[in-house]
Amino acid sequence: MTSSGTAEVTLPSDTQILIVREFDARPELVYEAYTNPELIKRWWAGKRGEVTLAEVDLRVGGSWRYVMIASGGHEVGFHGEYREIVPNERLVMTEIYEGAPGGEPAVNTVTFTDSGAGTRLELLTDVPSREVRDMIIESGMELGMQEGMDLLEEVARSLA
Repeated sequence: MTSSGTAEVTLPSDTQILIVREFDARPELVYEAYTNPELIKRWWAGKRGEVTLAEVDLRVGGSWRYVMIASGGHEVGFHGEYREIVPNERLVMTEIYEGAPGGEPAVNTVTFTDSGAGTRLELLTDVPSREVRDMIIESGMELGMQEGMDLLEEVARSLA
């Protein structure tokens, strides 16, 4: 049973985006799919392109970088640094969209909570301003995110 397209997006403050999604997979499996470079390549782009690079140095102070070739043929890259890691429970990391002009990075806090029947994933993104938050929301990110979350669930379930 998949919970396709069921991530909820809310705006808790002028500078935050909260995504909540229930997964039909145990927290350690969702965490593995979220942090393993070979598995990230299978879900991160959703159905919007192909991930060509997923580098993960999973340690506090370590960096990550994901690059995809979008369906339209252009390259899209993001990178950041891990600030906090609690295996199978929590990740805190910065995120910079490589196509945006300079500025402060976003900070993502991802929690993986055992919900009894699976995993409740919460992704809280803190951005520097309301304008940046609104730009992200208006970019159409939700559809791609929903696709990515659906694929993340498929990948996590395949690990069981």
